[in-house]
Amino acid sequence: MSAKPFLARLALCCAIGAILTGCSSSTYEWGWFEIMPTTDQGVANLKFLAGGVWLTLALSLTSISFSILIGLFIALTGISEIAWLRWANRTYVEIFRAIPILVLILWVYYGLPVVLGISMNPFTAGVVALAISDSAFEAEIFRAGIQSIGRGQIEAADSLGLNYYQKMRVIILPQAVRRILPPLGNQFVYMLKMSSLVSIIGLQELTRRANELTVTVYRPLEIYTVLVVEYLLLILMFSWMVRRLEQRLKFH
Repeated sequence: MSAKPFLARLALCCAIGAILTGCSSSTYEWGWFEIMPTTDQGVANLKFLAGGVWLTLALSLTSISFSILIGLFIALTGISEIAWLRWANRTYVEIFRAIPILVLILWVYYGLPVVLGISMNPFTAGVVALAISDSAFEAEIFRAGIQSIGRGQIEAADSLGLNYYQKMRVIILPQAVRRILPPLGNQFVYMLKMSSLVSIIGLQELTRRANELTVTVYRPLEIYTVLVVEYLLLILMFSWMVRRLEQRLKFH
């Protein structure tokens, strides 16, 4: 996939923003100078806002990595022949799919240290909450992908004398990953967006920095417009990367 669709979408979003700006109330006194790169103050504010990108990416990538590992383990219990493992799978999935992420973030940050007697910083709490919440969805994605592999593939692996671990690593999972890559990509985009909720416990990611700058300069429309553009660029970039990866896997 070329970069043209990506640029076209970005241009469309910018055009919509310009139209909305032009159609706004004429009584509003614009303060774009607060985020203009042509002024010292604007450069400082933009640097402050952009400084949250790395924490947002680190939080999202770490959370999705753990959620994939946990989700794969939970998925394997869901296809087990042991009844209590399948019951444990359904219980885990139903519980953590039902709890809103914001509620889980607050409980992990304020409740888990009390329950376990440990200290937890906002980044760690965010990773734990996001990973646990997303792992329930990842488990269902992996379970569906694994069960979509034909029975003949499993029988062929059995005829070769492969054990359970070998069958999963060599035969089943490589094929399943190709099939579930689109929903996995969607979950990463979802994780990028949900990482904004961790701002409520003080993590200095994109949304938290935008909130703090808004309180300082009191230009919510201008600053949150920059925030929208930041998330838009990140999500479009990773969506493009996932589609490129999908295309490459089709030919292997």
